[in-house]
Amino acid sequence: METGYTTDMIHDMVAKRLAQGLDVENTMDTPLLGYYKAAAMVVKDIATEKRKKFLAGKVSAGKKQVYYLSMEFLLGRHLKNNLCNLGLEGAMSTVMAEYDIRMEELYDCEPDSGLGNGGLGRLAACYLDALAHENYLATGYCILYEFGIFKQKIIDGWQTETPDIWMPGGDVWLTLNPGHAVDVKFGGEVEESWEDGYHVLNYKNYHTVIALPYDINITGYNSEGVSLLRVWRAKTPTGMDMDSFNSGDYESAFRQTSIGEAISKVLYPNDNHNEGKNLRLRQQYFLCAASIADICRRHLAVYGSLSNFAEKNAIHINDTHPTLAIPEMMRFLLDDCGYDWEMSWDIITKAFAYTNHTVMREAMECWDESLFKTLLPRIYTIICEINRRHCADMYERCYANQQAVQRMSIVLEHTIRMANLAVAGSHRVNGVSTLHSQILKDNVFNDFYLADPEKFTNVTNGIASRRWLVQANPSLTALIAERIGADFADNMQNLSKLMQYTDDSSFLDALAKSKLKNKEAFCKYIQRGTGIVLDPTSIFDVQVKRLHEYKRQQMNVLDIMATYNWLCDNPNAEFTPRTYIFGAKAAPGYFMAKQIIKLICTLSDKIEKDPVMREKIRVVFLEEYNVTMSELLMPAGDISEQISLAGTEASGTGNMKLMQNGAITLGTLDGANVEIKQVVGDDNIYIFGMNADEVARKRHDGYHPRTYYSGDPIIRAAMDDLLHAFGRERFDSIFEMLQTSDYYMTLADFSSYRSAREELAALYGDKYAWLKKSLVNIAQSGVFCADRAVGEYADNIWMLER
Repeated sequence: METGYTTDMIHDMVAKRLAQGLDVENTMDTPLLGYYKAAAMVVKDIATEKRKKFLAGKVSAGKKQVYYLSMEFLLGRHLKNNLCNLGLEGAMSTVMAEYDIRMEELYDCEPDSGLGNGGLGRLAACYLDALAHENYLATGYCILYEFGIFKQKIIDGWQTETPDIWMPGGDVWLTLNPGHAVDVKFGGEVEESWEDGYHVLNYKNYHTVIALPYDINITGYNSEGVSLLRVWRAKTPTGMDMDSFNSGDYESAFRQTSIGEAISKVLYPNDNHNEGKNLRLRQQYFLCAASIADICRRHLAVYGSLSNFAEKNAIHINDTHPTLAIPEMMRFLLDDCGYDWEMSWDIITKAFAYTNHTVMREAMECWDESLFKTLLPRIYTIICEINRRHCADMYERCYANQQAVQRMSIVLEHTIRMANLAVAGSHRVNGVSTLHSQILKDNVFNDFYLADPEKFTNVTNGIASRRWLVQANPSLTALIAERIGADFADNMQNLSKLMQYTDDSSFLDALAKSKLKNKEAFCKYIQRGTGIVLDPTSIFDVQVKRLHEYKRQQMNVLDIMATYNWLCDNPNAEFTPRTYIFGAKAAPGYFMAKQIIKLICTLSDKIEKDPVMREKIRVVFLEEYNVTMSELLMPAGDISEQISLAGTEASGTGNMKLMQNGAITLGTLDGANVEIKQVVGDDNIYIFGMNADEVARKRHDGYHPRTYYSGDPIIRAAMDDLLHAFGRERFDSIFEMLQTSDYYMTLADFSSYRSAREELAALYGDKYAWLKKSLVNIAQSGVFCADRAVGEYADNIWMLER
C-alpha cells in the first residue's frame, strides 16, 4: 500500500529534522547518530500521522478495539521494521546515500528496546505488528523500563548482570503525553461506612506514584493499520520530604522517591527476597491501574458511559502478570463510577480474556496475603469479595465438592492465586498450542474446565513472519519472490506454493546458496565480536531460548561432551563438523541456570584450546542474545533444538522462526512442535523422547535417574566429566541434580536424543535430501504467522471487526 511519501518528500523531511536543532557534530556521540535520530524522527512523524487517521476512522465507525496488557514487549529495533512496513526503505536509502551513509550503518546505531526478555515479550510484539497488518484497532500497555531486564556479560564463563542502558538512541521513538498521566495509589488504609444508604469509602494515608505515558507506534506491513504501545514511567509527585531533609535524615527524605521511581527501572527484579517481591507487586499494580484508567478515559471520551464498555472494548491479559487489571477495573466501576457489584462484574467478565503461558504451577504467580493487604488494601478487599462470590458459585456448580472449590479458590491459606483470579474474571481462557491447551483443561485448570467448558479454547502462537523472513533473510525472500511472487509477504500461507519445487534441483541449489550466504554473514558477525573463526560449511546446531532446566540446555551440553569423548576415542572416524550455538539469559537468582551457562562456556574454552578438536566441533555461547542478534542467527540455523521435556513448554516461537528460515526441528512432542510435525509430516522433523503421557506415567511410577547413570556408559562418562574433565573446574551441583533428582528427566530422554541427533547429522551429508526437508519446513511455515493467530483471537475471543 502506497504511503504517499516520495523520495523527495523524505529528503525534505530529513533535512528539516537535521536543521531543527539536530547538530550532528556536537549533540550526539558521533555524526552518524545524528542522522539516525533524524531518520527515526521522520519515520515516527509518518507513523504518528498514520495512527491518527487510522484511529479516527475506526472510532467514527464505532469499531470495537482490543487492549493488550503485557509485562513485557520485546520489540527489537524500530527503524528497519517501520521502513519495511511503510514501504519507505528504498526512499530512505536514497536520501541517506546523499549524506554518504549506508542504511546498515544507520540501523546499527539503534539499540534494542529494553522492554522485554523472552518469548512472552516477543509474542506480544509480534501481535501488535500483526494486528496493524490486519487493520484491527489495538493498543498495548507495558512499563517503560529504564534499564531493561539486564545486559548480560560473561566473565570467566559466569553470567554477570549490568544495567541495559538502552534509552540513549532508543528514546527517540517515545512520545510523552503528560496530559494522560495517571495517579496510582499504594499503601494506606481504607475506611468503609454507610451514609444515607450509600457505601462510602475513605482511602487515606496512601502514597502516590504518577504514571507518565509514552507512546510508540507499531506500523503494519502494506496496510492502513498502526498499533499503539503505551508504556508507563513511574514518577513521584514531590522530590523529597522536606521535614526529614531539614532534620538531617537525608535517607528518609528521598525514600518514597526511590521506592516509587524504582517501579520503572528494571524488568523482573530479582524476587528471592521480600524487597524484590514488594517491587514486583508494585510494578504489576502500577501497570494495571494506569492502563485501566487510560482505557476507561478513552471509552468515556467517546461514549460518555461505561454501560456499553464490553461491546466496544476487549481487554487481554498476557499471562498472569497483568491480572490485577480485573480487581482494579472493579474498583473503578464501584468506587469511581458508582456501579453496583453485579453490573460491574458483568462488564468485566464480558470484556476480559486471559492467555496462560505455562503448565508449571510453580510459575503461576501467588502473593503473600499480608504483603498484598498492606500494599493494596482496597484491591485486597475487592479480591476477597470476588473470591467469596466465586467460591459460592463454584460450590453450586460442582455439586458441593469442597475440594474442587478449594482448588479453584483465589484466596487460600494466606495466599492470593493470580491464575485463578484471571480464569474467574475472564470470559475466555486460552493456551498457546494444542497440547498446552489440552493440558490446561485436563490438569492445570481441570476444575474450572469441568465447571465451564465453553470458557476454554486454544490459539497457537504465531510470529511476525515479515520481520523474521522478509527483513531478516533478504536472500531467501528474493528466491521465494522469484518463484511465487513478492505478494506472499501479505499472506504467508502462500508459502505452501513452494512445495512444487521440492524436487527441483536448481531451486534447491539456490536454496543452499542462500543458506551459505546467511551462515557466512553470521560467521563474520561472530569474528568481529569475538575473534573466533567459524566454519560456515559445518552444521549450525542452534538452541537459543531462556535458560531453564525444563528447556534442557543441560541435555544438549551433556551430549556434546559425549560426542567429544567419542571423537577422542575415534580420532580417524568420518565426522561432519558441527557448530553448537547457544544463546540464553538466566534469571539473576537462578543459580542452576548460571551453572549451566558456566558449563557451556567452560566446554567451549576446552575445545578452543584443542586445535584438532576445534576442526570438528565448536561451541559458541552468544553473550547478550537479543532480537537483533536473532535476526542474524535465524537465517543461518540448520538444526533447531526444541528439546524441552514433553508437557512443559507451552508453545515456543523460536521453533517457528527457525523453521521458516529452513532449519529442521530436532525436538520432543512438546508445545508447538506437535503442530509443526502435523504440517511438515513425520519425515521432515526429528522427534525423540517420551510424550507427555509417558512422562506423567514415569513420574507417577517413580523416576530414578541414578539407574540411567549406572546403566549407560556414555551417560556415566559424560557425567563423570562434570567432576573431573575441566581441571580445577567442577560442576558438582549439576552432577548431583542429574543423578539424584533430574526433575525434567534429562537422563531418561538422553539416549533417544543422541540417536536422533546423530541421524539428523548424518542426513546433512545427503545434500538434496537435506535441502528437500528444509524446503518443506519453509513451505509449511505460513500457518505459524501471527496474522493467523490474531485472526483467531479476533474472531473467537475478542469479537473484533476490521
